[in-house]
Amino acid sequence: MRLLVTGAGGMLGRDLLAVLDARADLSVTATTRAELDISDPEAVRAAVAGHDVVVNAAAWTDVDAAETQERAATVVNGEAVANLAGACAAAGTRMIHVSTDYVFRGDATEPYPEDAPTCPVNAYGRSKLVGELAVARLLPESGYTVRTAWLYGAHGPNFVATMLRLAEARECIDVVNDQRGQPTWSYRLAERLVALADAALAGRAAPGVYHGTASGETTWYDLARAVFVLRGLDPDRIRPTTSDRFPRPAARPSYSVLAHARWTAAKLPPMADWWTSLTEALSSGTYP
Repeated sequence: MRLLVTGAGGMLGRDLLAVLDARADLSVTATTRAELDISDPEAVRAAVAGHDVVVNAAAWTDVDAAETQERAATVVNGEAVANLAGACAAAGTRMIHVSTDYVFRGDATEPYPEDAPTCPVNAYGRSKLVGELAVARLLPESGYTVRTAWLYGAHGPNFVATMLRLAEARECIDVVNDQRGQPTWSYRLAERLVALADAALAGRAAPGVYHGTASGETTWYDLARAVFVLRGLDPDRIRPTTSDRFPRPAARPSYSVLAHARWTAAKLPPMADWWTSLTEALSSGTYP
């Protein structure tokens, strides 16, 4: 399998390369933002040529900045994704695109299935939905969108890293307890994306939307407490609060729990529960 990874310098991209490095049967081309501007159609066509699968981990990820720079966010998260999808369509290449739970309104009371109606509540979610729709339109038979949420990992800013840093600087930390989601280790997501690529080429995975999040659910408050427990710190240093105490430019979904039914048909089990993955991540030696 000849595989192209875009966004290879990011948190997920770097974990993808670590997973792929163990596969001697793969030929991998890795491109960072500096090496490939995915908003440039000609550059994208040249990069995609000769590959069997493209995994797009490139994205505008600054949720709050997107509120005042929605056009710029949409260029990266929407129009550039259309460039990639169009190039894949022309080359006969499969594409796996990483998206987000933010395409949903976030007011549900049970996990969102893959075909639930989308309704973003902020500019970032709208920009990502443009990308999803492009993949579905241009690659109806060979395009895969994998939505993830609450992503953390060793190679970029994220909530788990922030809690570990604040544990050194503060005695007590206030964390919101009114948002629910699925903390997802980027390394485990990377493994799942590679497995999906294998299944797609083998004809076992139907195109469309998949949800790439850990099983189970929790709140940011309980996640912070779990980080402290697993590091041998006093979890009572974490204090619960509400989202209105931390106003942000972009609205956040209060419920970001995703269902995982489509993995079964591809003969791939759902990802492990969030606590198990967090335990593995914090004992992996990649966090300080």
